[in-house]
Amino acid sequence: MERMAAICRRGLPLLARSSPLYGSPLRGSHSGALQPAVAIAESWNIPLVSSDMVQKPAAERGMQWIFMGCPGVGKGTYASRLAKLLGIPHISLGDLVRKELSQATPSGQKLLSLANEGKLLPDDVILDLLSKRLEKGAELGESGFILDGFPRTQNQAEILEQVADIDLVVNLRLPENVLIMKCLGRRICSGCGSNYNLANIDVEGVNGRPGIFMPPLLPPPACASKLTVRPDDTEDVVRARLRIYADESKPVEEYYRRQGKLLDFDVAGGIPETWPQLLAALKLDHTDKTKMAA
Repeated sequence: MERMAAICRRGLPLLARSSPLYGSPLRGSHSGALQPAVAIAESWNIPLVSSDMVQKPAAERGMQWIFMGCPGVGKGTYASRLAKLLGIPHISLGDLVRKELSQATPSGQKLLSLANEGKLLPDDVILDLLSKRLEKGAELGESGFILDGFPRTQNQAEILEQVADIDLVVNLRLPENVLIMKCLGRRICSGCGSNYNLANIDVEGVNGRPGIFMPPLLPPPACASKLTVRPDDTEDVVRARLRIYADESKPVEEYYRRQGKLLDFDVAGGIPETWPQLLAALKLDHTDKTKMAA
């Protein structure tokens, strides 16, 4: 208990030092042995986020949820819509990473190379980005969050548990062939940053499961000539990312399933079909109707 209290007082960035990149996890450590890790975090100018920011009784804070699922499944789309509905922040690790990758620094270019190969970024980088975002949220008085794209590994899930009481983990699922079509169809407007998808997906149901229809999300004329493709949206990279995700995500799913926090949700099609079903699964369909009427 003393070790756990010491960990929580020091916050998330300290826990990043328990990454496999820095040796064995914190099991068996004691508070005195953790001092070097604090010095490392301070030397890197990583904000020390207190666990008090996120470890509060559920009645005293906003919901703390996680959206997980394969690349291209729509985590960002549904997490952002849900966050807006509930009035809590949507924290997308993908967005934080892309912002970091856009920096013209040696470290940014190295991370960009890893991302373009479909490889996971090191835990210390991910945890640093998340820690800074939580610190910023605390300064703004935010309460609750929906995490999108984190944790990706069981190690990250165990680290997160030390500083946040996660209420629910929504696991979005789609067949692999549909995920590949979605990823290859993604486009981004270089002018305004809006996301579109050129894929016209119409897959018949198999083994008793319903078919999936996702019409393309086409750009307006102003964006049509400015569409770009993400460098990691090639078929080889997408397949590599899906393989890596499958290997890493199963332990995370089981970790939260054992805690009774995992909700598996099969995406039914496009947003018009999926959104009401997702709200019903979360027992939030009444909340959505109330917001629309306001």
